[in-house]
Amino acid sequence: MTAYDSLVEHLKETQLVGSINSLLGWDERTKLPKGGGAYRAEQMTYVSGLLHKMRTDPRVGDWLAEAEQQVGEQDPHSDQATVLREARRSFDKLTKLPQDLVENITRAEVEGQQAWVDARAADDFPAFAPYLKRIIELKRQQAEAIGYDDCIYDALMDDFEPGEKTSNVRSVLEGLREDLVPLVEAISESANRPDTSILTRSYPASAQESFGTMAAAAIGFDFERGRLDVTHHPFCTEMGPDDTRITTRYDEHFFPMAFFGILHEAGHGIYDQGLRGDHYGTGPGEYLSLGFHESQSRMWENQVGRSLPFWTHMYSKAQDNFDSLQAVALSDFYFAINNVQPSLIRVEADEVTYNLHIIIRFELEQAFMSGDVSVEDLPGAWSEKYQHYLGITPPNDADGVMQDIHWSAGLIGYFPTYSLGNLYAAQLFDKADEELGGLHQQFERGEFQPLKDWLVEKIHKPGRCYSASELIERVTGNPLSHSHLVDYLYGKLGPLYGIERP
Repeated sequence: MTAYDSLVEHLKETQLVGSINSLLGWDERTKLPKGGGAYRAEQMTYVSGLLHKMRTDPRVGDWLAEAEQQVGEQDPHSDQATVLREARRSFDKLTKLPQDLVENITRAEVEGQQAWVDARAADDFPAFAPYLKRIIELKRQQAEAIGYDDCIYDALMDDFEPGEKTSNVRSVLEGLREDLVPLVEAISESANRPDTSILTRSYPASAQESFGTMAAAAIGFDFERGRLDVTHHPFCTEMGPDDTRITTRYDEHFFPMAFFGILHEAGHGIYDQGLRGDHYGTGPGEYLSLGFHESQSRMWENQVGRSLPFWTHMYSKAQDNFDSLQAVALSDFYFAINNVQPSLIRVEADEVTYNLHIIIRFELEQAFMSGDVSVEDLPGAWSEKYQHYLGITPPNDADGVMQDIHWSAGLIGYFPTYSLGNLYAAQLFDKADEELGGLHQQFERGEFQPLKDWLVEKIHKPGRCYSASELIERVTGNPLSHSHLVDYLYGKLGPLYGIERP
């Protein structure tokens, strides 16, 4: 067996153990009885420690060195080159992390998520604060161990968006914000307003589940290789190339939360299901970045799921499922689900103001990682930024600083990928529409397979054979630009609100 073969075998075995850890995590957030929390933390800590030992096994370094020498110069985008490049990147990064730090982070994250569930339900930030403080301190240790050039936040963001820099993301978000401000102002001054009470009528959870499952299957989520469950905060996770789990939460008097959450997580699931299973555990079979992962979820949620053609096809089915929609015109429902108004909850935000929620979190994460804002001061800092960016103040911490699970799970550096995903989604959708010859006409006929197939071929199958910047230019012919998202928003919302682009 060659060094390369030995490396690949080890990587796939490591991924096998990683998939077991994913299953433990899914169960912890969906089915685990409250009393099992403490032991689950020990289970996941043990497995994460085992994973770290496998990933930093000195033999990996030996296999890499020998394989790199044997392979020599080759196409950097080939499968073999990608296996070696991504394995080298992971090995060099993870060998900088002490074993006890990895285990301590896992234990703190599992305990933090469990504490967050209880603290949010009780609107008790002080009860959660010690857990968050511990997580932030451990993430600082992680960042220092890995190292960074300019900003401590770079070391954490790299886990989710490889190679990306805080300075670049800040520039991108500021540019997007500047172009969206006139749109937000124009909408706020418009006399056109939807009847959003349509969305707060009675929507039984059982009907929401059946309708959401039908819609997820229609856009291409394979329920033979996945399932939908309930959790406190929606997520998607995979436990193998043929086992992808998506989750949602239901509010019987707010239709958008579960439905668009299901479409969003199904988009993530479709990406995971579209990766090449024969390369599972190696670079060619891994998702490219969370920005690209979010592009898939946000596209199916928004460009598809909030479009008029989608509902032209789906609306009669919705009326069959929900008595509350029987006498509601499609045009009124469509306007209601595309209402633009500053809101408290990120996952319920409209497409225009959504990125302001991300900017708030992006700025706060940098602030508490650098020590400029203490954990105790976070609720106040959160409220100040919501007032500054959105003109609203959270009435409590449950719907304020504790609304997201990310910090309790140690996912610091994740939030910027949502906005990057919005940008990627708009640009990719425009290119798919151009190449497939009219996606909206296809949606009206209930034809979603062409878009799914295009995404599988262009985005999913390449895995990590290209960097994010390389892939967006390879697929669309241009570097990432926020102009596609701004054009899309004006194109959809302009007619609804009676406004024109300045």
